[in-house]
Amino acid sequence: MEFSNYLPLPLRGEHTIFYYLLLVVLAAQVLYSLGIGVLFFGKSSGEKRSNACYGLLLISFALTLLHYWMVLAGIYERYPSLYFIPIYFTLSLPTLLFYHVKLRMYPQYQLRRSDLKHFILPIGQIVFFIFMFFSSMDFKADYGRQFFNPFYGALEQGLFLTLFFAYIYFARRYVVQKRKNLRNKAELRKVFYARKLLQVLFYVFCIHTFFVLTDFISYQFWDLNLRSVKVFAALGILSFAGILFWLGVYGFQILLWGRKVLNEG
Repeated sequence: MEFSNYLPLPLRGEHTIFYYLLLVVLAAQVLYSLGIGVLFFGKSSGEKRSNACYGLLLISFALTLLHYWMVLAGIYERYPSLYFIPIYFTLSLPTLLFYHVKLRMYPQYQLRRSDLKHFILPIGQIVFFIFMFFSSMDFKADYGRQFFNPFYGALEQGLFLTLFFAYIYFARRYVVQKRKNLRNKAELRKVFYARKLLQVLFYVFCIHTFFVLTDFISYQFWDLNLRSVKVFAALGILSFAGILFWLGVYGFQILLWGRKVLNEG
């Protein structure tokens, strides 16, 4: 059964030491981020729901990176039964980031029915992958990765990029709103950290967006598959890993001195 045509980052042929070094670096990033994410669930200070959202954000990001790692390592080609294993959560990432910031800025906020709309696509993607994972091998091979699939394909990538930028913008609005008329030093530091999180995240996500759009435009208009260029494919996945790296660094800082510096109760 051939699934390679549906894989987003194929790297074929002979590999150099840099390829294996890349696999090691990505694996280390996955393990590190999973560890930090789990620790957020045990964080005693700060807003519990905000902590849970950030923990889930790190874990979901790490598992999505693990999906790309499995592509690079050729796991899906060797074990096609693992294709569509539900570890791909691109559409959950923007929502989790948004609610982490929103609940951190406004811990008194109570979730409402109107919040459910933010979880439609994330839940839909999870259900889709679970359904596909337990489907027959022939069905997986025939369906594969579709252009207009909102959960896994070109449309999904477009939704991911658009939603991530949109939710960064909306989260920043809450940070700016919180900053107005704020005098308490501890609260000001929380605003500063949240603003720094979003600022750096915006820039590193712009880099990742450049690689995704360059690949898409090259393929659609010039029939040039840049994913077959090993250097480009490696830099593309590193740009995704770079986002997770920043989230992990920020999370480690909050875990290390959040109670002392931010005066989290």
